Amino acid sequence: MKSRRMNRQRKLKEKTEKEDARDPITETLSTFKKSKDFVQYHHTGQTVCVISYIKTLVEPKILSENILNDIKDKAINSLEEMKNHITVQNLFITDDQDMIQQSLLRGHIMIQMNEEDEQVLFIPADTTETRKVSIPEVEFSVVGPKEAFVESVDTNLNLIRQRLPIPELTVHEVVIGKLTKSRVCTLYIHGIADEANVNTVIQRIGDIEFDEIIDSAYISQMLSDNSNSPFPQFVDTERPDRVVEALAEGKIVILVDGSPHALTCPTTLIEFFSASDDYFTTWHLASVIRLLRLFSIAFSIIATPLYVAILTYHHEMIPEDLMATIITSRADIPFPPILEVIILELAIELLREAGARLPTKVGQTIGIVGGIVIGTAAVEAGLTSNVLLIIVALAALASFTTPIYQIANTVRLIRFPFLIGAQWWGLIGVSMMVCLLIGHLLRLQSLGRPFLAPIYPMRISDMKDALFRVPFNKQTVRPLQTRPGDPVRFNAERTNEKRDIDE
Repeated sequence: MKSRRMNRQRKLKEKTEKEDARDPITETLSTFKKSKDFVQYHHTGQTVCVISYIKTLVEPKILSENILNDIKDKAINSLEEMKNHITVQNLFITDDQDMIQQSLLRGHIMIQMNEEDEQVLFIPADTTETRKVSIPEVEFSVVGPKEAFVESVDTNLNLIRQRLPIPELTVHEVVIGKLTKSRVCTLYIHGIADEANVNTVIQRIGDIEFDEIIDSAYISQMLSDNSNSPFPQFVDTERPDRVVEALAEGKIVILVDGSPHALTCPTTLIEFFSASDDYFTTWHLASVIRLLRLFSIAFSIIATPLYVAILTYHHEMIPEDLMATIITSRADIPFPPILEVIILELAIELLREAGARLPTKVGQTIGIVGGIVIGTAAVEAGLTSNVLLIIVALAALASFTTPIYQIANTVRLIRFPFLIGAQWWGLIGVSMMVCLLIGHLLRLQSLGRPFLAPIYPMRISDMKDALFRVPFNKQTVRPLQTRPGDPVRFNAERTNEKRDIDE
């Protein structure tokens, strides 16, 4: 028994010694060799070397035209000599095993003079399959630029730098995600963005511990000051012009490789109701439309709760002429108002979700035809009143006026707690929910900055582009909410001097 144990220990020791004796580069490549798309072969001729790469990440033309063609008919005996002969930029020699692994996964071609050599030469030959820059699909504008971000972070940086050709535009890049190794870029304008905000964002991104980062939405949820809040604390945009505007105001932008959306922070609640069209039209029209959006959202939240509260507890508030119409429409309805509202609200949500998940043409048909058929059938079957159907339809239509999709989802969600409060306590319940909502917004922060600014705390200078928009020549300072290093945007006195050429 003792001799058997000793033999087992000896075999284990010999196995460990063999594994330790294995070449580090061989150990690194052993995992790659299990994949079908990993290629390793010996190049013969006057120059003998070993070429390794992942064929699904490499551009074949670079290998055949730039590498093999350059070393053909040449007797090369070292990697340094080979580096001088190959006409490709950004070549480098390394023996770091982590660098070797990462370079192969980024589409580099690895060359060794001998298969056991630890030093290798890497040649960039990556190929990236991305879609072309197209028009915005979520934040469409009638006038203005028609470009939207794509899934390549390099392309997105190009779109931003074309609009901001200044050396102060700084890009800080890190790689996060244990499995995905996603590139995350933090952009800001040095001298304008607040250093405390920049350091906070960089620190929070560096502290992320997660195995996969697929989209910027992951980053938004992980960096939020209050992850339990239904309100988004970062503006998610697909428009380069909106990103440039945010950078010019002293905000910070986050880009994730593989995501066609950018995040801007710190943000405020008012920003979610500001559209790109507001800056491409006259300030009078932009102000009216922005106020209309704010009214629409308020109506979308409290319209159906007010219907439930008044019909359940406060009949005396209804005018006599309108009361007759409501009584007639509800004469054959077997359900109380709350159940009637919930049925219609869920039907609207089902239609909206079905239209979003189906292909575009089919989804549009489902939304229009389904809404008409279900609404008409519900009224004729006596399941709901035509008055409520109009209110629910208007509330749903009002929720579509938000330029940012994330805040529209929040409005859809918080409508249901208001319905519960209206059913339990009537108008007092609706008032309590309003107080709870305002209290939550007062405590909410974005990157440590007040979410309700410039309304609370009140900042008169920031109100010039909040509830309404004043002319551009009046917006002389950047928003104080971002704590900009350079608050002055332009010289107001020179702007007001409009001299004609004949003067």
